[in-house]
Amino acid sequence: MTEGNILHLPIFCADLIESVGVCSPVCVEVPSETEAVQGTDMKLRCISCMKREEVSASTVVEWFYKTESGKDELIYEYRKVHHEFPSRFSGRLQWNGSKDMQDVSINVLNVTLNDSGIYTCNVTREFDFEIHRPLFTSSRLIRLTVVEKAGEDFTSVISEIMMYILLVFLTLWLLIEMVYCYRKVSKAEETVQENDTCCFPAAAKETGDRQPPY
Repeated sequence: MTEGNILHLPIFCADLIESVGVCSPVCVEVPSETEAVQGTDMKLRCISCMKREEVSASTVVEWFYKTESGKDELIYEYRKVHHEFPSRFSGRLQWNGSKDMQDVSINVLNVTLNDSGIYTCNVTREFDFEIHRPLFTSSRLIRLTVVEKAGEDFTSVISEIMMYILLVFLTLWLLIEMVYCYRKVSKAEETVQENDTCCFPAAAKETGDRQPPY
């Protein structure tokens, strides 16, 4: 390797690192939870991933709640600034999104049974290209159910049942092993006693036949 190549190597490495860049978090459109417990805070998750994050875009977010009459009532909006509209949720809505406006979720504080219903998250993006400014819209529907108490998770119930079955199985296996070992030891002791019984009379007879020398 020549001196010129050595001098240009750090520059090449720097360009390579710059071209690869630092790994950025991947956006995944995860659906929202649909069940909340009364008196807790509920996150209404709405994620709208940008296909090309390097393109700048202005984002407008609108949250609607479907009332008993079937009308979609605007309850929260982001249009460069956050704005909460007068509704049954007044003072209980809180922004819980990300700075890049891909996660545009909100929190409903201290949920009540009356908060059950259908929520709609509308996202409108206007992309800033040199020639034109296309619009992109997406919508997420969340059917929220508020319950008085948290129900037991089915997975945890199954896990608990399996744990008890495993404990019973291990207990039975231990008892069987103890009985097996006890019988094995008892049989070994009986065999030893039988051998002693067979051998001791013969040894005693042989000892009796021998007269001590005078």
